[in-house]
Amino acid sequence: MDATKQRSKLGLALAGGGPVGGIYEAGAMAALAEALEGVDFTDFDVYVGVSSGAFMSAAVANGLGPAQLARMLVEDDNDEVFDPEMLLRPAVGEYLRRVLQVPVLFWSSLRQYLSDPWHLRLVEAFQGLSHAIPTGIFDSAGIDRLLKKLFSTGGRSNDFRQLKHQLFIVATDLDTGESLAFGSEGHDDIPISLAVQASAALPGLFPPVRIGERYFVDGALIKTLHASVALQAGADLLICINPLVPFDSRLAARRPRHENRSPAPDHLVDGGLPVVLSQTFRAIIHSRMRTGMDRYRHEFEGRDVILFEPTRDDTDMFFTNVFSYRGRSRLCEHAYQRTRSELYRRRHELRPIFERHGIELNLGVLKDHSRSLLSHKRRPDLATSASALDSSLSDLEVWLQAQQI
Repeated sequence: MDATKQRSKLGLALAGGGPVGGIYEAGAMAALAEALEGVDFTDFDVYVGVSSGAFMSAAVANGLGPAQLARMLVEDDNDEVFDPEMLLRPAVGEYLRRVLQVPVLFWSSLRQYLSDPWHLRLVEAFQGLSHAIPTGIFDSAGIDRLLKKLFSTGGRSNDFRQLKHQLFIVATDLDTGESLAFGSEGHDDIPISLAVQASAALPGLFPPVRIGERYFVDGALIKTLHASVALQAGADLLICINPLVPFDSRLAARRPRHENRSPAPDHLVDGGLPVVLSQTFRAIIHSRMRTGMDRYRHEFEGRDVILFEPTRDDTDMFFTNVFSYRGRSRLCEHAYQRTRSELYRRRHELRPIFERHGIELNLGVLKDHSRSLLSHKRRPDLATSASALDSSLSDLEVWLQAQQI
């Protein structure tokens, strides 16, 4: 890059996706960090995170590089960065608060019914008891505790104002339905760990998080990526990772068996309610994200936004069990290899974009199929052999097109 030319402002936007999404993002970032020369993921100018993406973006903005995050997930069994089981602890405090409301609600409903029993239905009178239903099943306070500990050592900080670069964590104000970017001016005085907890508070699973006099829930309720936050902060090149896409079972059925290790049912309805809800949620947020990406091209003309996400036939991404340690390490490795393959497949599209910002796409790294996040795995298996074949066929296709010109 010309030394006299002003350096491009780089941004990173990470979407949500629960434990699966966070693990996928770690693997994808590790692949990108290896292949993009001139890029230090811990030295971006702007970071934006939503839900589990808030967890990962806060870690990277605090100096935890993608390789280090992936290594912790893949090789270390001490759960230093993320223990999915911490999200399964019952919200006992929320249960207790709601139980204590039952007597008051019951007598209030009974008095209301007895005041006009001939015109007021029993169910209608006692509808007020619904106020005693807990607002969340699980306690997300473990996120705050874990990140407080993680950001208190190694020169890291739990204070937005002390970071070298801009970090925005997006959550949704429950009472207004508006999104708020913690880390922005006037909203940077709360701990990063608490902002992440609020951004990841998926309604129904986790109670809303109180910050000051306001209550916040998952930032993905309004937008999937909130990439516009980074673009408004001046990012010239924005790298986005979205781990959740709708699953296409018919497309997956046509993929060679060795490429998808997780079994998939013939019909998603066979997977029960969790699978049906997952597919519904993915379809809604993905459609909304695509609309947003199209809008960014017009609103921020001259900026470059590059999106990385799984393919729609990726059964490993859709059906993996992140509460299994083996499943977590395999998913992180899977994301790493899939992102490497995508970078090589899209190299003709991506190279000129990266070059505009002084970044080189290292094809030598991408062609090295012995690379892996797993220390014991240094020989290509069937999946990487298939990747190598795909790359060779792509090269052949480009050469044949050149001969026809």
